[in-house]
Amino acid sequence: MRIDHVVYAVRDLDDAAELLEAEHGLTALPGGVHPRWGTANRIAPLGRDYVELISVIDPSVAAGTVLGRTLLALTEGGDRWFSVCVADDDIDATAGRLGLVVDPGSRTRPDGAVVAWRAAGIDEPSRQLDRPFFIRWEVPPELHPGAAAAVHRSGATGIVAVEISGDADGVRDWLGGADLPIEVTPGPPGVVAVRLTTHGGELRIA
Repeated sequence: MRIDHVVYAVRDLDDAAELLEAEHGLTALPGGVHPRWGTANRIAPLGRDYVELISVIDPSVAAGTVLGRTLLALTEGGDRWFSVCVADDDIDATAGRLGLVVDPGSRTRPDGAVVAWRAAGIDEPSRQLDRPFFIRWEVPPELHPGAAAAVHRSGATGIVAVEISGDADGVRDWLGGADLPIEVTPGPPGVVAVRLTTHGGELRIA
């Protein structure tokens, strides 16, 4: 297992992308649309991992899904971190251990390329926001979202760690004891901040 990406829930993708660049020097490229959830995204690629901005673009569809309702509720008071996503080559075993369903997913990029994956936990109503969801990509490495070409003014090149509030023992058990750079402190469940490595040191986005 490894951290694949961290998801930021936003009200408007273009506004959030402009703010991300202005405040943190990260370029968020257009990603695509998720018709199943009524959402769309933008991607700040970092090599093996990335930061994802996600927004509800069709509230009527989103209201009928766990993910959509969660995003709508999270962004009522403004943009905020949503969740960590962990890449897992043994996603079927992990899902079986946790009682999750593995669902296929895909989106079409603006250049027409289809990005496909299998995921578990993102639409699970019982998952607390301090627990990551899981993904296994069904694309060659060059189509992984983190591999997209982008120049970041900050010089960011990867995710160093994710800070989460919640139940440390519960998160450890959820991950099956995997040693990931996820730091958990007591508090309401959710992502608090993401730390990125840059040419000038760490960049913390809270």
